[in-house]
Formats: sequence, C-alpha cells, structure tokens
Amino acid sequence: MSATHGILPLALREVRFSAGGRSIIDGISAEIAPGPATIILGANGAGKSVLMRLMHGLLQPTSGRISWHLPGEERVRRGQAMVFQRPVLLRRSALANILYALDLARVPAAERERQAMDALREVGLADVAHRPARVLSGGEQQRLALARAWALHPEVLFLDEPTANLDPGAAREIENVIKAFDASGTKIVMSTHNLGQARRLGDEVLFIHQGRLAERAPVEVFFRQPASAEAAAFIKGETPWA
Repeated sequence: MSATHGILPLALREVRFSAGGRSIIDGISAEIAPGPATIILGANGAGKSVLMRLMHGLLQPTSGRISWHLPGEERVRRGQAMVFQRPVLLRRSALANILYALDLARVPAAERERQAMDALREVGLADVAHRPARVLSGGEQQRLALARAWALHPEVLFLDEPTANLDPGAAREIENVIKAFDASGTKIVMSTHNLGQARRLGDEVLFIHQGRLAERAPVEVFFRQPASAEAAAFIKGETPWA
C-alpha cells in the first residue's frame, strides 16, 4: 500500500509523555515512512515501549502531536496492529483467537476461517489450530499473536520487543515471521535492546536515550560509525547473542 492511499507516513512532532511526575518521552520529532523496517533501539528504560504505545494510539502524549497521513479512527485502527512482549490471548483456541480479531475487523464471516488458517500456516501453527492458546509454549503464543496480526494484513506492524522473553531458538522463529511480514510489504516498526536483532531485521535505527531521540541512521552506518557518545557506549555493551 502506497503512502498516497495508506495511513503512512506517521509524523511525531515534539512528542512528550510524563507519568508519576517523571518525563518518559522528551520532545521526540520523527517521521515513520512506508518501506524499510524501522528499529527503535535503546537500553531498558530508555522509553522504547512507551514510544511504541504512543505511536500505536494506546497512550496519548502529554504534549506534542502524533498524526497519520490519512486520519480517521476506523482507518487508522484497521491499518495497523501491535504485538507485545507478552502476547495478549483469549481463553479460546488458537484459531478462535484469530477468528475473533477478524470478526472485530468486520471481515465477512464466509472468509474468516480461510484467512485465519492461512495465517496459522504462515507461522507454522496450523497443527495447533484447535489447541487452547494459553497452553501453547511462549514461542508458539508469540507466533500466534503474529498470525493474528498477519490475518488482518496491516499496513504497519508495531512490535514491542517481541522476543525479549524467548530462548534463542524461539526468537529466531519469530524473526523469520517478522522477515516474512517485511517481505509482504508491511511496514515493520520494532523496539529492541538486542543489537544483533537490530542488525538482522532493521534497515534504519532510531536510537532512544533517556526518552530522547539521540540518533537516526541507516543500520550499517549506525553500527559502523555512531554519531553520538551514548550510541557508541551502547554498542560497546554487545553480548554474544545481542
């Protein structure tokens, strides 16, 4: 979907967010355009998750403005999806979780099961379609959350540290699904503190430090020649998996 007909770009203008008397997001301005995957990178506590929730619309900024190219509550809601660190799943089967999302999206009843099963096959979960979602492993639950998003064909997919609670094998399975979303044309906006994951999945980095946008650069440039002292120090802390 092109920017002409879609909800992107997403513009943030001097966005601030405070809670409990503490500034969490401090004057961020940026534009999220269609195309290459955008990684929101930063240490734990930098404000990445709050920024993602602001962009998705789950939180409203204390000040500043967040606007989509084509506004309209229904258009924006249906044009984006979000997957969290800990997937939010209903006490229903894997298939029923996706059917419910398709129902909310007003997909015709005759098409829902086909779309839901297609999405489950895409993430390798067709064989657990009728199993209760909450008895699945952590990695399977996250893949189910991604399948639910896949079934909705969003223009933008927000991913808030989607592999933070998974072992390396499960994390790599999730990364493969994310790459499939990217290849399908969905705009990926993902937060992570995992440096290796940023390299593998991202095309550009927005580096957040203490609630501020400290740096924005193509992935290779960011890692080869960080422009800020904060980014350079963060990169030096890379671990074998990160």
